[in-house]
Amino acid sequence: MQREETTRKTRKRPSGEGTLCRKREEMTAEEGDKSFLERMLSHLRSTSKYYTGYPKDLGPSRIVHFTSERHFVQLLHEGSPVVVAFTIRCPYTKHLDQVLEEAAAEFYPHFKFVRVECPKYPAFCLTRQRNEYPFIEIFYSPEQATNQGKVVDPNITKYSVKVLPFNYDVSVYGFREFFKRHGMNLPETK
Repeated sequence: MQREETTRKTRKRPSGEGTLCRKREEMTAEEGDKSFLERMLSHLRSTSKYYTGYPKDLGPSRIVHFTSERHFVQLLHEGSPVVVAFTIRCPYTKHLDQVLEEAAAEFYPHFKFVRVECPKYPAFCLTRQRNEYPFIEIFYSPEQATNQGKVVDPNITKYSVKVLPFNYDVSVYGFREFFKRHGMNLPETK
């Protein structure tokens, strides 16, 4: 029995033929100074709308801090839906604050975002009858109540407000989907 030997011939690429080589040639002098990781992150930041690993310049804070129920009623009467975050001091609140800042900047001025620190304003938080914190509710469409009930003071007017518990993903995307689902007017996307 005779064995036939076959040899494989491998083709070597010329130095400029590979894609990696071409990419290196196309880089500008400025990009040549950056590491691969820096270029990749820069590209990711410039192309991805929802990349949240890099601090965004959101400008001044658009979150309204709760000071009183009277101020809250004034916010409702401005006509925009009001997103209220009822918070306590816990590790999750730090993440929630970042999400609220980003969402408030994106949906301003169509939606108002309010943060209530429940240890400072326990009466307002207890009226919501929830015992799991933090939680978010959306208040919208204030209307004068048809039945004013027993009138104690003629200067007091009762209103009815629609309230929806927020049970979507706590992110800008989650807020957007929630607003769409409930037919709230969304601003035009940038």
